[in-house]
Amino acid sequence: MMGGNMQKMMKQVQKMQADMAKLQEELGDRTVESTSGGGVVKVVANGKQELISVEIKPEAVDPEDVDMLQDLILSAVNNALNQSREMVSKEMGKLTGGMNIPGLM
Repeated sequence: MMGGNMQKMMKQVQKMQADMAKLQEELGDRTVESTSGGGVVKVVANGKQELISVEIKPEAVDPEDVDMLQDLILSAVNNALNQSREMVSKEMGKLTGGMNIPGLM
């Protein structure tokens, strides 16, 4: 009786691992977008927390205020990466039923 339960649990774990691998691949194709400075800086990241693109409108470039442009870029990048992590966490939570499994995220 105990062996049957263990086999069933192992099959469930294997299915969850396969589902998670598939989800991680799908999340790599999903993107989030963040802007800063009223849209003069736009950053797109994927579900692997990789930056896909950075767009900077010419009006954001002021040679006299490079610090402001750097701050706008940092803000947009950090926000996009946070959105990406939240997206991954939400999707993984759906898969794991809300269980917090160490090492997954």
